[in-house]
Amino acid sequence: MSRPDPGASSVALCAAPQRGGVGVVETRVLELPDGLELESGARLAPITVAYETYGRLAPDRRNAVLVCHALSGDAHAAGLHTPDDRCAGWFDDFIGPGRAFDTDRWFVICSNVLGGCKGTTGPSSIDPRTGLPYGLSFPVVTLRDMVAVQRRLVAHLGIDRLLAVAGGSMGGMQALRWAVDHPDAVASCLAIATAPRQSPQAIAFHEIGRQAIQADPAWRNGAYHAGPAPDAGLAVARMVGHITYLSEAAMQAKFGRRLRGKEEFGYDLGNDFEVESYLRHQGDAFTRRFDANSYLYITKAIDYFDLGRGERSLAAALARARASFLLMSFSSDWLYPTAQTRELLRALLLNGQDASFCEIDSAAGHDAFLLEHERMAPVLRGFLERVHGRWTGGGDGGEGGVLAQGRKGPEGEGSA
Repeated sequence: MSRPDPGASSVALCAAPQRGGVGVVETRVLELPDGLELESGARLAPITVAYETYGRLAPDRRNAVLVCHALSGDAHAAGLHTPDDRCAGWFDDFIGPGRAFDTDRWFVICSNVLGGCKGTTGPSSIDPRTGLPYGLSFPVVTLRDMVAVQRRLVAHLGIDRLLAVAGGSMGGMQALRWAVDHPDAVASCLAIATAPRQSPQAIAFHEIGRQAIQADPAWRNGAYHAGPAPDAGLAVARMVGHITYLSEAAMQAKFGRRLRGKEEFGYDLGNDFEVESYLRHQGDAFTRRFDANSYLYITKAIDYFDLGRGERSLAAALARARASFLLMSFSSDWLYPTAQTRELLRALLLNGQDASFCEIDSAAGHDAFLLEHERMAPVLRGFLERVHGRWTGGGDGGEGGVLAQGRKGPEGEGSA
C-alpha cells in the first residue's frame, strides 16, 4: 500500500480536499435545557450540542459508532457542507461507503465536545444570565463531562448501547472514559494514538500554549469578544502544539534546512527557513477557526485526564469496562508513544479482558492517526466486524486476544 508523505502538512487545515464520500451533510443541534452537573460540582445549563450523523441506524440499533474528535476537531467528521466545499470533514478518509467506518454498515455519530467553539456550549457561548459570552465565567470541564454530554446525545438518538466508541489522541481518551464510565453502553472501545493519562511532558507543552494566550494583551482576562482576539498568543500555542504532532523524520523530509524563497540567509529576524514559514502559516490559519478560551479549557481538560486516578491501579479502573478493546499506536509518535499504549494493554490483559493491539510503523508522528488511513482501515474493519458478530450472535468473527504485538509492515502485515 502507498504510505503518506511523512512530511505532509497538518490535516487540520484540510483533511480531505474535495472528497466527501458521504456527500453533503448537515450539522444538527440538540438542546439540553436542564444541562449537566459537572465533575467539579458546578452546574451548567442550558447546553447545546452540535453533531452530525452518517449512514443509517439499523432496526435493531446495534450498528452505531461514536467517533470522538481530538483537541482542534469538531462535529464535522465527514462529507461536505455544500457541494462546492473546498474541504471535507476532518476524518473523511475514514468514514464513508467502503471505508474503515463503512457507512453502508455502520451508523456513525460525531459531536463537538463540551467547551468547544463549533456549535457546542463553550466559553464563547452566550451566558443566559448576562447576555454576554461566558469567557472565564464558563466552568472548568473535564473529559468525563464531555462524555456525559455525548451519552445524553446518544440516548436522544434512541441508542442504548453503541457498537463502538472510537477516537484518536484526546478522542481516544474519551473512548476510554466511555468504556469505564458507561460499561453497559458500549460494546467496544477503539483507542488510537492515546494514553491512560496525560504525561508531564504533554502537560508542559499545553502550559506553554496557555501562557502564550494569556500573555497576549488582547486576551483581556478572557473578555475579548467585543474587541480584537488574542490571535498572536493563540497562533504561538498552535505552533508549539503542532510541533508535537510531527516527528523529526517528518520535519526533515518536508523541510530539512531549506530556505524559504531565498538563496542565502537574510541576516535579519524574519523568516529564513521553510519550517518557520510553515509553523507561522499553521498558527495564523488556526486563529481563523478556533477560539482562544476554548483552547485553554480543552487543554486543561486533557491535562486532568488520568484513567486510574482514585483507583488502586490502572487495571482496577479498567476492570469496570465490559467492552472489547482495540489499541493502536504509531512508531514515531512521541506525544503519546507506544509505551503508553502498552501500559493500557498490560492492564487489560492482567484483568483477562478482550484486548487487541497494533503498532503501525509510520514516520508521520502523532498525526499518523489521521494520515495512515489505508493501513489502519483493514484493522479497524476487521475489529468492528468481530465485535458486531459477537454482539448479534453471528459468530466470533475471528480470534480474540492480541491482534498484533509487533509493528505493521508497509503492506499491513505484522512484523517483529
